[in-house]
Amino acid sequence: MRAPTSPASDADLPRFLAELGLPGIVDAHVHFLPDQVMDKVWAYFDRAETHYGTAWPIHYRTSADERVATLGALGVRAFAPLVYPHKPGMGRWLTEWVTEFAARTPGAVPTATLFPEPDVVDYLGAAVEAGARAVKVHVQVGGFDPRDALLRPAWGLLADAGVPAIVHCGHGPIPGAHTGLDVFGEVIAEHPRLPVVLAHAGMPDFDGALDLVRRHAGVHIDTTMVGTPFTQAMTPLPADWAARLVDVADRVVYGSDYPNIPYGAFEQVAAVAGWAGADDRLGEPFLRAVLHDNPARLLGV
Repeated sequence: MRAPTSPASDADLPRFLAELGLPGIVDAHVHFLPDQVMDKVWAYFDRAETHYGTAWPIHYRTSADERVATLGALGVRAFAPLVYPHKPGMGRWLTEWVTEFAARTPGAVPTATLFPEPDVVDYLGAAVEAGARAVKVHVQVGGFDPRDALLRPAWGLLADAGVPAIVHCGHGPIPGAHTGLDVFGEVIAEHPRLPVVLAHAGMPDFDGALDLVRRHAGVHIDTTMVGTPFTQAMTPLPADWAARLVDVADRVVYGSDYPNIPYGAFEQVAAVAGWAGADDRLGEPFLRAVLHDNPARLLGV
């Protein structure tokens, strides 16, 4: 059976998914935030040339309702709406907000977030009890040390509950005070049962991310912004990337970073399709696993 041609546009995604025989995409890395917070995030990206040295125009800069509808049009059948605080006192509020958002939004799975603060276990525990299926941890934006003693019981809670932490701990696109795969590797070593998704495949430390995946059964990587033309210009993948994924194919999960991407969502799907086509040991089974089966299993959908 000939593999379907990679999608050439957002409008072409439903055709591509139908030819793969998939009911849709499960996206483990999507952002929805309260409007006032999202506006500040977009304002930051408006100054991306100052921060990153390159422009970063938000491709899906529409209302929350429109963004949910667009996900459906893209063929996304389930998604994890991720929130993240940048200072103390926001973790509870954002977790409560996203719990309510997921409850009223078709396709959204319940999520939570955390920050090293005295009440973290209280609001995180309430979210897990309410059905949270993933917890966003943004070490770079939060500027906190994931090894902070205040977080030890939170990591233990997630490990016991089997709820994955989707963690931005790599140095990309710019380093943070406590970023680095070696830093979060210490958390994984202390909590070996903790399910973890290394956001952006640990960018730019792809080697370090795959090493953690191979050493710890609960560690995954997501595809978020990895291998797209925009990112390849800044942080290119190793030439043998596809071959490196062969023995960890069941722990690669699809993520897009929608809506905060400077290109169409189809480009991320096309990147994954490119990896699948670059090694005969991957192919269509890998595509179906990454776009649907792996994230569906991880998020319980």
